[in-house]
Amino acid sequence: MLTPEQYEVLREKGTERPFTGKFDKHFEKGTYQCAGCGEELFSSENKYNSGCGWPAFFDALDKTKIEFKHDDKFGMNRTEILCAKCGGHLGHIFDDGPNPTGQRYCVNSASLDFKSE
Repeated sequence: MLTPEQYEVLREKGTERPFTGKFDKHFEKGTYQCAGCGEELFSSENKYNSGCGWPAFFDALDKTKIEFKHDDKFGMNRTEILCAKCGGHLGHIFDDGPNPTGQRYCVNSASLDFKSE
């Protein structure tokens, strides 16, 4: 069962307000999973504080578990990231992240669950 906020983000491609998500400043060791289906998507080892207001990762656990889709809504040219297993909207990916990938997976906290190590 999804909360109303999770449903809005995962199924209706919504976005939570910046700096309000429970995982923005969360740095416990473990694995971040899709809140829609439980698929393991990101590791705490790849998480960093980008200052953007949403959880940021410089890499996914396995890129085959992420679907990438062009998003030109609101006049922006972005790449949406979705859970490949359930199609849940996670956020967007940008090319302004740190080394070694140079990527920033900007993810809504509402689209994630966390499993501690």
